[in-house]
Amino acid sequence: MNHSPPPVQLMWFRDDLRTADNPALTSALSAGPVIAVFILDEDSPGIRPLGGAAKWWLHQGLKSLQASLVELGIPLVLSKGSADEKIPALAKQTKAGAVHWNRRYGQPEREVDTQAKTALRDLGLEAHSYPGTLLHEPWELMTKNETGYKVFTPFYNALRDSTIRPPLPAPAAQDHVTESAIPSGLELEELELLPATMDWTAGLAERWEPGEVPARQRLEEVLESIAEDYPVHHDRPDLDGTSALSPALRWGHLGAHEMWDALGRLAAENPKAAEGATAMRRQLAWRDFCWHLYYHHPHLPERNLRAEFDHFDWAWPEDDPQTAGHVAAWQRGKTGFRLVDAGMQQLWQTGWMHNRVRMVAASLLVKNLQVHWKVGERWFWDTLVDADIACNTANWQWVAGSGADAAPYFRVFNPELQAKKFDPQGSYASRFAPVAAEPIVDLKQSRREALDAYEQMKLRGDAS
Repeated sequence: MNHSPPPVQLMWFRDDLRTADNPALTSALSAGPVIAVFILDEDSPGIRPLGGAAKWWLHQGLKSLQASLVELGIPLVLSKGSADEKIPALAKQTKAGAVHWNRRYGQPEREVDTQAKTALRDLGLEAHSYPGTLLHEPWELMTKNETGYKVFTPFYNALRDSTIRPPLPAPAAQDHVTESAIPSGLELEELELLPATMDWTAGLAERWEPGEVPARQRLEEVLESIAEDYPVHHDRPDLDGTSALSPALRWGHLGAHEMWDALGRLAAENPKAAEGATAMRRQLAWRDFCWHLYYHHPHLPERNLRAEFDHFDWAWPEDDPQTAGHVAAWQRGKTGFRLVDAGMQQLWQTGWMHNRVRMVAASLLVKNLQVHWKVGERWFWDTLVDADIACNTANWQWVAGSGADAAPYFRVFNPELQAKKFDPQGSYASRFAPVAAEPIVDLKQSRREALDAYEQMKLRGDAS
């Protein structure tokens, strides 16, 4: 009896550029020969185009993924355009039995995925989506009132007490798909992810090696030499005291389940590292919390979560020359506060900034300078290699006071005191901001003005 071979399976990669612990890829491989697809979609409504630093990372990440897939016998087809049109067309062309993908949680992305799923089913094709990005789906952990959480600690307690699946193993190689079955695609360079004119990416390339293998190597370093001292060192930008895995998690070179599992095993096996491993797990949970917020409040990137902040008299650079000058100085790392300037220079040079310094730099902008948090969020979006719309907007709103579980508005980080505490020898500042600039604002006066503006906001809110 002749058995016809199983139909081709399409694996649609997005923010999950890895082969291990990838539920969609595992399922696709179990069903038949796999062709992988990546579509750069900047055309679908509501999809925010990637920033420059993120595009550089994606270019390198796709190159790395392509190499990993070759070892598994899986071709990677690159395309660009509206994904809800491209995916059904590719599925039809390849006579695919099904298309597999790991879910996304932003509203515009979910709408694209829903439209793609509908179009595939209209063609009589199967579409399967999987939970592969977060420790829990945003609708799985809910309050007693069946609403989304707005406070981190109870969310974390619920997540910590829940069952989190173990990571999936790396897949085995498949038989190579015949060349004739592989649709033509674009060359990586044709996605135009790298800067076309002035190449500013040398510092990024010097600092990072995007990809699944380097991410796993860094995780091993973290487990061996970082986690134990994490409770003491994680706030010190002058030390290698954090995981520095945020870009790998953002692009899915490393799965959150794999990191959660590895940290849990470390805590169980090494009592000295247990506190640090638990603290790192808490940071992973914060990432889930940001996406939980964004899923339940899809306008988070555009609106204050706390509506009373709609009455705050924010400054905008396009409305006022002085504000424009302040914003430009902040962006260039020329504020005169060396911890902030070092962070902004680190961001410009490497596409990343230490988290403690991110908070201090953001506080200076939104509180001392009273500039709208969206201005800072957009700058970080363009310059961070780990730019993640949920985490970026939730964290900016947290610093501004307008978000969930936010730092109270009257908490204003003093960059000089923060520098003494967290960069005590000044080595971080000396490395990234060796030349001190003149302070652009008086810290005490600007703090008083910010608090006055906050009181005026409350009065306006009461009067409306």
